[in-house]
Amino acid sequence: MIGTAATMTADDTSARTAADRANAATEANHATDAADVSGVLAASELGIDAARLRAAVLRLARRLRKHELAGLTPSQLSTLSSVGQCGPIRLGDLAAAERIAPSTLTRLVNVLEERGYLLRQPAPDDARAYLVTVTEAGRDVLERIRAEATSLLTDILLTLPGDQRAALDAALPALEELAGLAPGQPKRVRKAE
Repeated sequence: MIGTAATMTADDTSARTAADRANAATEANHATDAADVSGVLAASELGIDAARLRAAVLRLARRLRKHELAGLTPSQLSTLSSVGQCGPIRLGDLAAAERIAPSTLTRLVNVLEERGYLLRQPAPDDARAYLVTVTEAGRDVLERIRAEATSLLTDILLTLPGDQRAALDAALPALEELAGLAPGQPKRVRKAE
């Protein structure tokens, strides 16, 4: 009888512990839901639905990436584009700007160099460092990809009524500011000295 009571107590404790964990998880989910709701409320107080804006921007970016990328992965294209924007740049600075590990960047640069899009040279002021620059072939690829993306976006914009195109045009300064493209803002990556 004592063994049975002990078993029941252990089972009861186990059941209570499981129930307590379930209740804690439910409370955590409700807290997350409340935080999400308060985030939406704060956004609506600003006069813009941040969730809708985020979804629209991400979906549009995805649509624009669906064109032919000259056989480049998005990571390779991002690296090539960063070097194209900034001119000669140290590998370490480029890795920091791309927010990737130096070993990952080295693999990306190796591929781009093999394809003739980047040139890697020793830094003149530091024998341990290398600078990468975009080659003429790399600039041509970047220009072709930009032209394709601009053409695709132009086609998408032509499907909108004139008043919606005008609203987007009026929103461009704010979107540029949010994207870090506004005049006077620092570039994404530093140039090598």
